[in-house]
Amino acid sequence: MELSDEQFERYARHMILDEVGEEGQKRLLASRVLVVGAGGLGSPLLLYLAAAGVGTIGVVDPDRVDLSNLQRQIVHASDRIGAMKVESARLTLAALNPDVAVIAHPERLEAASAERLIGDYDLVADGSDNFATRYLLTERCFRLRKPLVAGALSPFEGQLSTFKAYLGAGHPCYRCLFREAPPPDLVPRCETAGIFGAVAGVIGTLQAVEVLKELLGLGESLDGSLLIYDALEARFHRIRIPKDPECPNCAVAALDIAL
Repeated sequence: MELSDEQFERYARHMILDEVGEEGQKRLLASRVLVVGAGGLGSPLLLYLAAAGVGTIGVVDPDRVDLSNLQRQIVHASDRIGAMKVESARLTLAALNPDVAVIAHPERLEAASAERLIGDYDLVADGSDNFATRYLLTERCFRLRKPLVAGALSPFEGQLSTFKAYLGAGHPCYRCLFREAPPPDLVPRCETAGIFGAVAGVIGTLQAVEVLKELLGLGESLDGSLLIYDALEARFHRIRIPKDPECPNCAVAALDIAL
């Protein structure tokens, strides 16, 4: 792949970094990332991946843009209320960077479709808002040996980690951290609990950083760690995630791979 003069100018601030350079930028342009959810987390994540020149970005979301989304879902606009979120995101990213191919998947990620969707991409970024999708992505990314960069939000906090449990010992999965989903009344959704909009921007942007690091092989991965952001205290802290020797996902997925 040869970069055009316009691409040299567009990505100049990347390419002057020794850690990225021209070869790194070419790697980004050749990369394929699937983003699950075009909402509060997906919005900044999609914008920064497109701006960075990730060549193919898939977007999975079954919902339409609602007025109440716009307080935090910055990839959408008021004149797109009622439009499919994946189409709204596609239009925004195309206007930002025509280098990027955006593949819209206007559907819910389900067991029957997950392997088909995930298999076409190098890495998956989870911006979903429910445990069923998180556990499904955990299982399928393990089986398909795809890195999973996952974010989650509560009203004034956010969490972020990278999961590469298919690498074996020392590499936990999401179920190693949360064996079972908590009762719904303990983790209410944002439409009932609320969400401080800019917190989604912080975590979604950090997700983009971790995705780009994984694609380029830069720095220290969050694999094996959970990064927690407390907006009210203006504080980050990081904890280690041990690999659970009795994790049902790791045991079953490892057996599937072996077979």
